[in-house]
Amino acid sequence: MNFDALYRAHHADVRRFALYLTGDMATADDIASETFVRAWAADAPLHAVSLRAYLLTIARNLHRRSFRGRRRHEPIDAELADPEPGPEARLAAKRDLHAVLDRLQSIAEIDRAALLMRAFHGLAYDEIASALGISVASAKVKVHRARTKLSAIQNERSQP
Repeated sequence: MNFDALYRAHHADVRRFALYLTGDMATADDIASETFVRAWAADAPLHAVSLRAYLLTIARNLHRRSFRGRRRHEPIDAELADPEPGPEARLAAKRDLHAVLDRLQSIAEIDRAALLMRAFHGLAYDEIASALGISVASAKVKVHRARTKLSAIQNERSQP
């Protein structure tokens, strides 16, 4: 597979994954770009179960290295969605996006990464385990833990 085909096939997924990890569009773009540079320049054969898992692993490791020791809670520009019919709908969508990103940022990084790999990228638990360097049972626990935490956060916010 040439670089152009690799990039076109997986860039959107890697960028979205990086955005959900970081909560910042510019940082997500940087991580996504660096992910493809590192994947293409790597001499070693792929060790992950799938190419997508390998790319998401690189993105996660870049995120972990760049933000080690710091937590990021910066708002992002919600220019991610297609234009809505009116300003009220755009404002509501922007609020919803910020709320979801805030909730995601409150989950431990490894649990968040496991949930994103499962829910948004459809990776199997063995692919998640390989990408995160954990057992399949741990991958299942981390996804469950993240879902439970998101549900608890939603319930707290919806109660008066």
